[in-house]
Amino acid sequence: MENKNIIELVKKIRQETSLGIMEIKSAVEEAGGDEKKAKEILKEKGFKKAESKTERETHQGRVATYTHSTGKIGVMVELLCETDFVAKHEDFVALSKDVCLQIAAMNPETVEDLLKQEFIKDSSKTIEQMIKTLVAKFGENMKLTRFARFEI
Repeated sequence: MENKNIIELVKKIRQETSLGIMEIKSAVEEAGGDEKKAKEILKEKGFKKAESKTERETHQGRVATYTHSTGKIGVMVELLCETDFVAKHEDFVALSKDVCLQIAAMNPETVEDLLKQEFIKDSSKTIEQMIKTLVAKFGENMKLTRFARFEI
């Protein structure tokens, strides 16, 4: 594959994923310039990275809330991470809000049930995969520890 094409593909994937340039370049070269295959390689490596972080302690994070427009359903979620830098990042904040919406819509019984559910906005991923994607992106452990759902 031509060097110019590799650079363009690396730029495109970086914009979509925010992963490191060298990591993306390596995956693109391994995939022989196939964008879809490169993304799969990156996803697999990211999940392996995420698994290696699961034992690290999480002392930061955020409590997110959601109240449905009818005022009859409310959700509170505790999503933890290792640093306040990540806890304040827009991707982490967006994830916590998405998890609240998921709970409001799907009413899971436990955290384990929630993690296995397909995401309501994109059925190609589970809540657990969404969390692991951010773990791979930031390089630190994240845990969905608890939630509460109220309905009148």
